[in-house]
Amino acid sequence: MNKATIEKAKIDWANLPFGYVKTDYNIRYYYKNGAWSEGEISSDENIVLHMAAPCLHYGQEAFEGLKAFEAIDGRIVAFRPDENAKRLERSCDRIYIPRIPEAMFVDAVKRLVAANARFVPPYGTGASLYIRPLVIGMGARVGLGPADEYLFIMFATPVGPYYKGGFKPVRALVVEEFDRAAPLGVGDCKVGGNYAAGLRGSEYGHERNYPIVLYLDPKQKRYIDEFSTSNFIAIKDNTYISPSSTSILPSITNKSLGVIAEDLGMKVERRPVDIAEVESFDEIGAVGTAAVITPICSITYREKELTFGT
Repeated sequence: MNKATIEKAKIDWANLPFGYVKTDYNIRYYYKNGAWSEGEISSDENIVLHMAAPCLHYGQEAFEGLKAFEAIDGRIVAFRPDENAKRLERSCDRIYIPRIPEAMFVDAVKRLVAANARFVPPYGTGASLYIRPLVIGMGARVGLGPADEYLFIMFATPVGPYYKGGFKPVRALVVEEFDRAAPLGVGDCKVGGNYAAGLRGSEYGHERNYPIVLYLDPKQKRYIDEFSTSNFIAIKDNTYISPSSTSILPSITNKSLGVIAEDLGMKVERRPVDIAEVESFDEIGAVGTAAVITPICSITYREKELTFGT
């Protein structure tokens, strides 16, 4: 997108939390009679939803998260929206939602960001414009089954760092009492049910003063899955290590960091990572669109705290 020429919104950019700030517009597409509509720009923050909509009762919804930034030359750029489009397509396919064409998704991002350009934080503030695409099953259905109609909506809001301490290192707790996903379930999809399942575990950690929790595989409780908000990565002997599992959401940030690591001459390993390996790692991070790259200064596992370089 070309250089921003409009006046910025009056916001304290340097002290933005990761929360909802009202912007000017969202964009909506409706799926009816087997086809998606042309996108329409709306200033309404609300949607009309039938009380028997499948998204409410059977969790037929998927979403995404990506960011747009102001570059040093004033241009507005979005980070790899094509990858988010591909991931949303996989999520939709898993829960029987009609495919959202990649071109439609990317065009929606461009239109949304252009309509809310004054809310893109200035370069150098550490803030960004967070973009949330969401697709939900609409219409009335009481019996179990996919919806007949769908809404694909995308909104944006300026955000700061996800954690209260900014981008400072955080402490993590391994949670074995709860799982975020089931074996062969939808852990590798970005659907609301995974996050609902993780709420209890996250609050369990917060109650013990841990900003983030780490889940193990739901079958053996031995291999690392991912953090409550993001993927797990580790550095050891110039090697970039990330767990592989069918219940881990593939992170676009993680994927991108792997490419950068290879370009820097590092070895990249994506493999099962035993929790027993953790104490041998030099550095550990939580990576994702919201978390960005958050250093992990310690991990507590079965009351033993392991510390790491940051």
